[in-house]
Amino acid sequence: MTKVLITPRGFAKNGMEYIRKMEAAGIEVHYNNTGLPYTPEQFLTLAKGCQGIIVGVDKMDAPVLEQLPDLKVICKFGVGTDNIDLDYCKEHNIYVGRTVGSNSRSVAEQVVAFMFADAKNLAYEFRSVKSGVWDKKQSIEIYEKTLGIVGFGAIGKIIADYANGCGMHVLAYDAFPIAPEAAEAHHVTVTDLDTIIKTADYITIHVPLLDSTRNMFGTVQFKEMKNSACLINCARGGIVNEDELYDALVNKDIRSAYFDVFTEEPQSKSFNAADFKLLTLDNFELTPHTAARTNEADIRTCKMSSEIVTEHLLAS
Repeated sequence: MTKVLITPRGFAKNGMEYIRKMEAAGIEVHYNNTGLPYTPEQFLTLAKGCQGIIVGVDKMDAPVLEQLPDLKVICKFGVGTDNIDLDYCKEHNIYVGRTVGSNSRSVAEQVVAFMFADAKNLAYEFRSVKSGVWDKKQSIEIYEKTLGIVGFGAIGKIIADYANGCGMHVLAYDAFPIAPEAAEAHHVTVTDLDTIIKTADYITIHVPLLDSTRNMFGTVQFKEMKNSACLINCARGGIVNEDELYDALVNKDIRSAYFDVFTEEPQSKSFNAADFKLLTLDNFELTPHTAARTNEADIRTCKMSSEIVTEHLLAS
């Protein structure tokens, strides 16, 4: 029987309808209902003998893939494929799918939430009031501030729409040409990366993690940014040099940073925060890679990923 492994925990909550559809098509499905991410050892044990895998952040490099000779299709539960060895998959005729657009709005809303949280000092004020401190710290408005969007794909376009609604000035940069009609439709000024770095009050990153984007933001860029600037990363860990970001935040080269991703993320619910020096700073905030995890996005992603895997397995 054709076997499929599903590792993202969102399927247990929002994807049972699509699991049943896969089973009705004659596919044996194992899904993660533990509430916890699989360890690498658990993942490999469960993946052996599977023809299809719907994968979250589990590492699928060549040493892992070499042990999965039956594998025909992988679908990423999201967009970023930096945890999958695409070259190996191409060489061994393993189809790799992505659920493009399924969580774009969810991520875009997280970016907007980060901007408001930063402008209104929300993290500080929530913590201080609960600790018994009534400190009326002054905040700022995001109205008429400049937002720089680095990577103008589906997420960047939605962010631009929200930002325009807030009365912000929106700049956009992408490694690929931005069509004039897209710029006009989303009311953005197309510019270069250097201009965004030097002029934006808020910079939000939406590029994939590639060799060309690794450490895209480091000391050189932080020195050129406004001292009042805020950097937002809901894309991938590794695009920002986190050691150099720490120095920039300590030295007040930039005001703040809000991240949803980290280069080496904890693999369990409990971890030692002291191991992450950025978390010791009051001007750095990190959420646990949850920007894309909304009920609506999970439902769309469950549907798309199950359809991609089913289509490719039944066609093979």
